[in-house]
Amino acid sequence: MAWRVESETGSLRDVLLCKPDNYAWIDTNAVAHATLSSGAANDRARLLAQYGELEAALTQAGVTLHYTVPEPHLPYQVYTRDSSQTTPWGPVLTQLAMKQRRGEYASLLKFHGVDGFWKFATAGTVEGGDIHVVRPGLLVIGYSGVRTNEAGAKQFGGWFEESGWEVKLVPFAEHFLHLDVLFCMATPRLAVACIDVLGEEFENFLAERQIGVIPASYAEVMAMSCNLLSLGDDRVISPAHSVRVNAALRAEGIAVFDPELDEFARGGGSVHCMTMPLARDGV
Repeated sequence: MAWRVESETGSLRDVLLCKPDNYAWIDTNAVAHATLSSGAANDRARLLAQYGELEAALTQAGVTLHYTVPEPHLPYQVYTRDSSQTTPWGPVLTQLAMKQRRGEYASLLKFHGVDGFWKFATAGTVEGGDIHVVRPGLLVIGYSGVRTNEAGAKQFGGWFEESGWEVKLVPFAEHFLHLDVLFCMATPRLAVACIDVLGEEFENFLAERQIGVIPASYAEVMAMSCNLLSLGDDRVISPAHSVRVNAALRAEGIAVFDPELDEFARGGGSVHCMTMPLARDGV
């Protein structure tokens, strides 16, 4: 397989993106619902400028950018994290749950080719925002029963277990959309997570594997402040509006690239959602 990723925190070399040519908020998650209910209007010029900031941050970090082709009827195609997942053995074509997004599979087939996939998700639904290839040998998958369900999580996790990996399944409430709204790895030994929601058992699970946590509040979660991208080598991209979380990351000696991304966050996604790593160095 051309693309392989064995952790969330190895130095990022290549990433898959989709330009927000057709982006619009759609009522498919709690955050977007609140935004739309408020009567807010999407600022197109600001949106495009923010996406440019993300591209610039990735380029400055030495990452090669690859793109799928946007289609006008797929407004959330920009969130490339969900429609596939790169693994240590190659990409997996995931199974999206929402009818508004199911057509995204076609752009992935065009990018990778049918023979470019290691596996195809066929049991239930599973979306990349719930999948965390934490480090070699450790996989965490969240499921709410709506976007990723238990059948989809078990099929995906089973492929890793067959290769001797430890797999942790984490149930959570549908309200939070994907696990990467509640939890993201920043470095091999540090995560940002909402322990108030994920619970003490999950915190202990991480601690037993020598992973510390910068805690995030419910308000920060709903502003996508857990939703960051590790670049490797103690570097992350985290949205500028995540002020307290970014300060906590910097206090740990982590370099933070902080593009403005609030136009996307108000649709229910941020930098982790908008990026699918294709290649990372080992950790």
